[in-house]
Amino acid sequence: MSTGTPLKRAAASARRYLAPLRERERLGTLGGGAAKLPERIPSKLHPAAVWREASQALAEWLAPFRKKLSSLWLAYAWPFLSVVSILGWVVLAAAILLWMAGQAWGWQEAKSAALVAFLLFLFAVAFVLGRSAYGVVLDMSRTRVAVGDDAVGSIAVSNTSTRPLLPADLELPVGSNTAVFHLPRMKPAQVHEDLFTIPTARRAVIVVGPVRSVRADPLHLLRRRVLWTDPVDLYVHPKTTVLAGSAAGFIRDLEGMPTTELSSADVSFHALRDYVPGDDRRHIHWKTTARTNKLMVRQFEETRRAHLAISLSINTDEYESETEFELAISVAASIGRQAIREQRELDVLTQKGPLRCETGRNLLDDMTRIVGAPMRRNAVDLARTLADTVPNASVVFFVVGSGVTATQLRSASASVPAGVRSLAVRVQAGAAPARANIADLTVLTVGDLDDLALVLRKAAA
Repeated sequence: MSTGTPLKRAAASARRYLAPLRERERLGTLGGGAAKLPERIPSKLHPAAVWREASQALAEWLAPFRKKLSSLWLAYAWPFLSVVSILGWVVLAAAILLWMAGQAWGWQEAKSAALVAFLLFLFAVAFVLGRSAYGVVLDMSRTRVAVGDDAVGSIAVSNTSTRPLLPADLELPVGSNTAVFHLPRMKPAQVHEDLFTIPTARRAVIVVGPVRSVRADPLHLLRRRVLWTDPVDLYVHPKTTVLAGSAAGFIRDLEGMPTTELSSADVSFHALRDYVPGDDRRHIHWKTTARTNKLMVRQFEETRRAHLAISLSINTDEYESETEFELAISVAASIGRQAIREQRELDVLTQKGPLRCETGRNLLDDMTRIVGAPMRRNAVDLARTLADTVPNASVVFFVVGSGVTATQLRSASASVPAGVRSLAVRVQAGAAPARANIADLTVLTVGDLDDLALVLRKAAA
């Protein structure tokens, strides 16, 4: 691949194109005849390619000027032009057109209307000039709430100047909406406080703020906004349920979980076997040795700490509705939160990558940011990725939608290494809780989040 600036690349393309012509001239001079040009002319000197290279060169040359012009526009021009509202621009344009028409055709009425429009602008400027001296504090009592809980906050505004301030409006952007608070006439050092409540009907990250004051004229030709606070992120976590005692068979393991692999030293006793040179003498079972008159040693089942792995499919093609998709997120969040509460190792994986599982707060924050979309990778592909990513898992949960078939669940289970307990939680809105088995895979059907503890207790029994 050629390197350098677009001008250098264009020059290299031209040299490659002219090389056959120079070769023909050289052969014709030496041999006295005309040499045949190659049948195929390099396509890199096509007019479109040359124009593209020239455009790139011009764009690179103009990039610093464009960047500087953009910064100057945002720093100096935009703060003044943004003060004029859409209605203000319409009135200003109408005033200019009327004045031009009056000058061209001698219409005194048009000139009078243009003069009235200019006077209105001067009248509006008097309302937006001056500096406001507010002290604004935006206080969110909680920046993380669950779906269905109200987020409560307050705005405290104080007059920090030595003179009274006229009534004004405060705007508080909340996501895509804007709340308006009316400030009365405030004396020096006076404090005005307003409380507000943000409904949380669905999982989302809502940007609250920044608080801005608005000064406008009565006709709203000009609107001057001043920012007073920084924006605050409000996390609306997915709804979860408590699983205390319901996942005992999968999460709690004071002494470890036994596996099918045998070990010469562990805590889970398996059987006795003959002594082999090199065995640890501490594991010799002396009573059996005395009875059989030969050395016998204890053999153990290898145990491991409970390590939960959850694969949460975010492929919306596998879910019948948005409600079902949100239920799957709540199920995965509930299981993961219980594992973190009991200080167990946890890994959560989606088609877009792993989630943070250091704390319950990090997990729920990442769960809140999940956005489902149709995609090629389905639950089976995610299960295979999970098996490769978390090879030391002791319990694996597949959280899938009702669109996943039994054949796909069997394929997902086949990717789990031997000795690892695997369960599939299949969410289906409104379905009755149920349990079924597909080979070594336990399939749990959940129709409501409150049924999750019940089906986990049945699976652990």
